[in-house]
Amino acid sequence: MGDLMALDLKTFVVGSVEGVFDTMLSMEASVSQADGFPGLSGERIVGTVSFAGQVMGNISLQIGIPFARRVAAAMLGMEDTEIESQEEVNDVIGELSNMIGGDLKSRLCDAGLPCQLSIPSITSGSDFKIESRGWVRSERFVCANQGQSAIVEIFIKPA
Repeated sequence: MGDLMALDLKTFVVGSVEGVFDTMLSMEASVSQADGFPGLSGERIVGTVSFAGQVMGNISLQIGIPFARRVAAAMLGMEDTEIESQEEVNDVIGELSNMIGGDLKSRLCDAGLPCQLSIPSITSGSDFKIESRGWVRSERFVCANQGQSAIVEIFIKPA
């Protein structure tokens, strides 16, 4: 079994986020540690995937509605104004969290920590707080593009 504490989660996830934004959205993502970042307020969407096996955990992408619409439009090859439903936005955010989570799953498996990935779940609204407790490791990053931000969080522990 691989060593969970020795994994460089930061490098894995930052590389994945930057790669997904570049490849799938043709957007540059500036990713940094979220120390001191107050979080997002107002209407937002959270896409989450979980993994289980020799390690358990989850990874989430939390993004404000205006940025989520711009991201969805970029992924679908549309203009922001062409997005017709919140469902389109939810699908894209779910898929992005799935891609980032899938990349992390692959890295975990390569490190001798095989696991399976869940399907994405979506939470949206304006009056909620996401908390995750009891994890051995966690990382939190801010992903920014053109003055808009998203938060990527990872929580992980041995099974």
